[in-house]
Amino acid sequence: MADGGRLAHLALQRERAKEDVEKQKRRIEEETARVSTGIIDKFTANYDAVETELRSKTVGLVTLSEMKEKQKDAVVGREVEVVKSIGEGGKKKEEKTRDSSQEEAERIKKHVLSFSYDDEEEEEVFVPKKRFGMDPSVDTSFLPDRERELQVERKKEELAREWQRQQDIEKNEEIVVSCAYWDGSSHQRNIRVKKGHTIGQFLSKAIEVFKKEFTELKMCVSENMMFVKEELIIPQHYTFQDFIVTKAMGKTGPLWQFEARGDIRVRQDVGMESHPSKVVLRGWYEKNKHIYPASRWEPFVPKKDYRQTDSDNI
Repeated sequence: MADGGRLAHLALQRERAKEDVEKQKRRIEEETARVSTGIIDKFTANYDAVETELRSKTVGLVTLSEMKEKQKDAVVGREVEVVKSIGEGGKKKEEKTRDSSQEEAERIKKHVLSFSYDDEEEEEVFVPKKRFGMDPSVDTSFLPDRERELQVERKKEELAREWQRQQDIEKNEEIVVSCAYWDGSSHQRNIRVKKGHTIGQFLSKAIEVFKKEFTELKMCVSENMMFVKEELIIPQHYTFQDFIVTKAMGKTGPLWQFEARGDIRVRQDVGMESHPSKVVLRGWYEKNKHIYPASRWEPFVPKKDYRQTDSDNI
């Protein structure tokens, strides 16, 4: 089946090729016939002209030699006329081309002169054109402005970098935190740390300070301790800088406000003086959280308002 299809395809190709050859052959024959017809027409026209002239000059009987001589003169005369007609046609064409060139040159000259005249007039009388634009007195700040938006974004980025640089500097500043180890009674010490230290890092330092006096702290780690400030239990992942920058408030005021005297803040009422931070064992708190002062301690919650109420003062 496949061979039969291929043979049929080849036969079809041969037929098409044969048709193409026939078409080309007919086209060549038609082209040859058209060219031959043109030559014959030209020859016939020249021959008729020569024949007409020869008849007009031949009267009566003439010899063969005279006939050939007159025929020769007629042919030469016809050729001379053809050459003259061709020459005259070329001259006419040349004159026509020259006339066209002269007309074009005159037209260009007039065009240039007209522009020169216009330039002279513009130089003599100059009227400035009005420019249309935005009125500077109109407030367009509410309209979208890509360039202004980019400037604002660049300014924000610059301020953010400056703020971060300032924060990095402040985090390395040292502060003195007054704290007390609380086991039912207060044992106060001052511990020096950096503002960027976390509460967990502070508790590790506090253990090193207090374990010399309290044996229960010798095997203790920061995870077993609690940090209490202004009756709030502060999570260990916070840094001192977090509360200083945000000015976080406790029940009796800002949690930290470091001045020349440390973080002790004296109010108008001496009895309301804020207490130093407390370092407490988590186990002690679980046993005594129902007893004052542990009963007043509560976990710190960001953004919660801890300002004193009347019920706190009772």
